[in-house]
This record gives sequence, C-alpha cells and structure tokens, in this order.
Amino acid sequence: MEWSRAIADFKSYLRLEKSLSKHSIEAYLHDVEKLCQFLEVKGWHLAPENVQIEHLREFIWWINGFGVSARTQARIISGIRSFYKYLLVEDVITVNPTELLDFPKIGRKLPDVLTVNEIDLLLSHVDLSQPEGHRNKAMLETLYSCGLRVSELVQLKISNLFLKEGFVRILGKGDKERLVPIGGQATREITMYLSHQRTHVPVQKGFEDIVFLNRRGKSLTRVMVFTIIKNLAEVAGITKNISPHTFRHSFATHLIEGGADLRAVQEMLGHESILTTEIYTHIDREFLRETILLHHPRAKG
Repeated sequence: MEWSRAIADFKSYLRLEKSLSKHSIEAYLHDVEKLCQFLEVKGWHLAPENVQIEHLREFIWWINGFGVSARTQARIISGIRSFYKYLLVEDVITVNPTELLDFPKIGRKLPDVLTVNEIDLLLSHVDLSQPEGHRNKAMLETLYSCGLRVSELVQLKISNLFLKEGFVRILGKGDKERLVPIGGQATREITMYLSHQRTHVPVQKGFEDIVFLNRRGKSLTRVMVFTIIKNLAEVAGITKNISPHTFRHSFATHLIEGGADLRAVQEMLGHESILTTEIYTHIDREFLRETILLHHPRAKG
C-alpha cells in the first residue's frame, strides 16, 4: 500500500469512526508523516506494511538525535501505534510492529494549580471599567466553575446555557456532549455580561449564538484567552506559570480536595478514562496530613 493512500484512509478513519477533532487528527497525521520523512532520509523504500520493529527503533533514535523531549517522543510513538493498529484492523498487516516498541521513561508532570485565594486575587484585578471587563470576569468564572477546556469556552453557545436550572451543555472532544453544573457566581457574571456588555457588541453573522465575543463581534481565539489570563496574572502579582488550562486543573483539584467523587469529576471534565482524572489526586502533603489527623481513629494519641 502507498503511504499517501494509507495516510488518507487513516485520516478518514480518525474523522468518521473515531470522531476526533481537527487538531487531534492533524497531530496523528504529523506523527505518521515524520516516519515517512525518516524512511526517505534513510533511503528505505518501504511500504507501511513492510516496516519492522528495527526500523521503528532506528526512527526513535533519529528523532531523539534532534533533542526531542521524552514526552514528545512518547506522543509520536502513540501516533505511530494508532496508525498501525488501524492497519491491523483493516487487514493491511497481520502483525503489528509497534507492539514491542518501548515508550521512553518520562516523569509524570503535575499541572500548576491556583489556590482559591489566588483565583479570588486574580478575579479581583479584572478591570470592570473597561469595555471587555465584565466579559473577562464572566469568562474566568465560567472556566473555574465548570472546568472547561479553552476550546469549549470559546465555542460556548447561548442556546446551551441553562442558567435557571444550573447547567451548561458542553460540546467536548470527539463532539461528545456533557451537562456540567455551573455555580451561582459564574451564573451572575454571565447574566450581567449578556445583559449589559454583549448587547453593545456588533455581532457578526454566524456568531449570534456565541457567548463570549471580541470587539468585532466574533468568537474569541484560544490565544486571546491565554493573553488575557497572562496579563491579569502579571497585574495581580501571581508568578506561577498559568494558562486557561490552569483553571481546569484548579477546578478538578479543589473538588477532589473537598471530597468529590473521582467518577463525578471525570464526568464533569469529560475524560474518557478515569486514569486521566487521577492526575488531579495530587493533594498536597499538608492537606493530606490534616485530613488524616481529623478523620483517622488512631490519629489522636
């Protein structure tokens, strides 16, 4: 099978059968194309079905030589594995050469988390005298209240707000829908923004149902949300390396520290596997110590 045909078929499989986002599909294809590039550099004219484990191991040595981090190498291997699993399902190959391919050892990177006080400090520095002030505050309250991904935030629709009922409908990865509870503070800020600020924005055609708009009446970009948060952190004097995703990490961590069920948090975050959610169980030692002292029957001598 030709590489171009195999990659095109793999792309259709990811889009139609796996229902992956455009960004995820591009990442998978990029990984496979890296393998193609390597084979060309080596002068090995091998069809996808003729690639063996020894070729793949040399490929990993090759990308390692460019100083690619262990985490990135692991992601590339994951993409190659998915490609060959697809070829196996389609009977293009009978043996998967990636089964014996080892992942590089990587440390588990724990996400940065803001404390409740730091979130309050950040929000208190939103300048409500500015035209976009109420939008920014409503946006950050929503990020923290619902644990949204930044892509879910910028695509949030007015028709998916059920504020009286206390829920919002979110379209997540793979176009999977979920209902997420929304808190009273976020509800108030969204209501205020929709009533007092958004009504003055010249909404562009096709963006009438989008909640958070820029000055030109279109949806905010992911980069814009990132910039707003970075600038706000600087004004508030917060030195942690934070991003829109920090609010999602903080949302999950604070829920689990407060005793929320891991399965419930998994559902709210839209994680397919609970293993992904378990990264948020990194409760700090002092909190853990206090919990044990408070609840363990033998804690008090």
